[in-house]
Amino acid sequence: MNSGRVRGLKSVAAAALVFALAGCAALGGKPAPLDTFELSAPTVEMRGHSRRQILIAQPAALKALDSQNIVIRPSDRSIQFLKGAQWADRLPLIVQARLAETFQRSGSFAGVGKPGEGLAIDYQIIVEVRSFEVHVNGGEHADVDLFVRILNDRNGEVRASKSFTASAPVSGSGNAAYVGALDSAFGQAAKDIVHWTDSVI
Repeated sequence: MNSGRVRGLKSVAAAALVFALAGCAALGGKPAPLDTFELSAPTVEMRGHSRRQILIAQPAALKALDSQNIVIRPSDRSIQFLKGAQWADRLPLIVQARLAETFQRSGSFAGVGKPGEGLAIDYQIIVEVRSFEVHVNGGEHADVDLFVRILNDRNGEVRASKSFTASAPVSGSGNAAYVGALDSAFGQAAKDIVHWTDSVI
């Protein structure tokens, strides 16, 4: 193959690449931005006040839940992720922050914090996120399952443990409706956790 022909092929390849890139730009090569969602912290009405100080540890979760993906379950044995949507941070970090805020809003504890905030801790609230998903087979509803252990920070003993489950129907359509159901279910579970913790310690 002569050098002139090689140069010609290179020129054709370069032109094709430029055309492909121009086509991507013209078609809007960047993906559409994702809808980004948070959870809210419910208000809890409490009557008593404890002098205990508690720490909300970072929750554990399986890989599918330890991300920014919002889990949709079309069947008992399969999961998908909500298209075009994401959490504002990894789900366990959001659960930790909003659970801590719920404890703080209750006004029933002398101190509530997260690791690194320098509190003299009496108890740790250790959470495992076992389920945080929307079921779409049959009636659409959100399910949340948080397994909680109360750990005595003074001696390392588990004071109590319990699973908290909550469910909420999906009202409406679209990503916001799915996340709204998850937020409602989480809010109920969070309030139950605060009341239970108060009764245990």
